[in-house]
Amino acid sequence: MTPNKSYRKVFISISVLLLICFIANISLGSVFIPWLDTLSSLVGGPVDKEPWRHIIINYRLPKALTAVIVGSGLGISGLLMQTLFRNPLAGPFVLGISSGASLGVAILILGSAFAGATLSNFLVSKWGLVLAASLGSIIVLFAVMLVSIRVRDTMAILIIGLMFGSITSAVVSVLSYFAPADQLQQYIFWGFGSLGNLSWYDVLIFFGISILGILLTIASIKPLNTLLLGENYARSLGLNLKTSRFLIIVATGLLAGSITAFAGPIAFIGLAVPHLTRQLFHTSDHKTLIPAVLLIGSIIMLVCDSIAQLPSSQYTLPINAITSLIGAPVVIWLLVRKRKMLF
Repeated sequence: MTPNKSYRKVFISISVLLLICFIANISLGSVFIPWLDTLSSLVGGPVDKEPWRHIIINYRLPKALTAVIVGSGLGISGLLMQTLFRNPLAGPFVLGISSGASLGVAILILGSAFAGATLSNFLVSKWGLVLAASLGSIIVLFAVMLVSIRVRDTMAILIIGLMFGSITSAVVSVLSYFAPADQLQQYIFWGFGSLGNLSWYDVLIFFGISILGILLTIASIKPLNTLLLGENYARSLGLNLKTSRFLIIVATGLLAGSITAFAGPIAFIGLAVPHLTRQLFHTSDHKTLIPAVLLIGSIIMLVCDSIAQLPSSQYTLPINAITSLIGAPVVIWLLVRKRKMLF
């Protein structure tokens, strides 16, 4: 996948900006670490204070890598959904994947009151939450894929995905109503999203799933460009719509589902990044958009995480709140400035 040569300078500039944001994200935090020491630690060189190396390698570097995976994955999955449904308001969670993950976590946390204390502690662990979120998103994704095989109209799939989201949200509301206060609080905290709870082992698994989703996306570049011309024209060109939709939905499910499972539901990145990228590159060619969205999504997520961790402070704001505060004004600004979303 090689982007258009005319955008080479833009890609180089964005890549340099990504590197700067990555190093800045690692340097900032409750303890400020100078940039030179951060770079030296990353390449195995000496640092002024040895505890800094431990902080960088074991805490901040995994968190920064998680931000890159989350930002790129949400950006790409948002782009896939906006192209598939030709809807500028479609996001990575429009198929109900996030709602399914939330339902799985809600059943685990809010339903743990009916289990014994030992079993409850075992279930409501980091991997317990990841597995519950993954299972919930997989079930919803499987249901949507079954529908996509039987339904010819793409917009019908969008509506059905929204209905699945409404059903799962209703079940979560019922569980929340009867849940004890401490378990309800735990579920709410999970809904805030977090990038800093993953170990190196978790990051490697997360990265592997994301790579699989990105590979499926790359394989769908030609169908995505063809879908921009409309379904009828795409069908006349010999495109197998059912197979293409299936691959796009699976890719979105892998990316959005794994992100929700490992980092929680994170809003607006998947909606705002594709539009921001189109305005910057003025193209609808996915051969250019996919690598651009990957880079820009990573940059925005790193910036949001740097703001959320409140440099030189022991407090950390919910990452979901920061992405919404930044993402929503970006979408509004684009609408006011262009009056029409580019496709």
